[in-house]
Amino acid sequence: MKYKLKWAAVILALIFFGLQFTSPSRTNPPIDKNKTLQATADVPADVSATLTRSCNDCHSNQTKWQWYTHVAPASWFTVGHVNDGRSELNFSEWGNYGDRMKQTRLSALCELVKQGEMPLASYTLLHSDAILSPEERKIICDWTEKERSRLAAK
Repeated sequence: MKYKLKWAAVILALIFFGLQFTSPSRTNPPIDKNKTLQATADVPADVSATLTRSCNDCHSNQTKWQWYTHVAPASWFTVGHVNDGRSELNFSEWGNYGDRMKQTRLSALCELVKQGEMPLASYTLLHSDAILSPEERKIICDWTEKERSRLAAK
């Protein structure tokens, strides 16, 4: 029995080692500073700081790739989440969005934050500083409403 367990452990270790060669690429595409959220919208300092702290790793091209993002299978999970997050909302490319898309994203941002769905629990598990307080949720939603109104008045 011990012999089989040793071989099973060796095989699992070899599989884990082999998986490290299949890690997806962690990218941070170039940023046009003139297209960022801060450059193209009126974002108060407290909202900007909160979005940077709690959202930028998944919703901008400024991801801070942590050590565990270099280890499979965590790398697959993390890179997948970042790619999905960027495709849904990317603060680094905010200026490329049309007004209607911006309004939709702002509305969704408030709803997801208000419901506690963002930031994801899987993210805040390792990044407790990203957890939003009720006050931070409110300032984000207040800001999104003002920004939506500004866009609608254009």
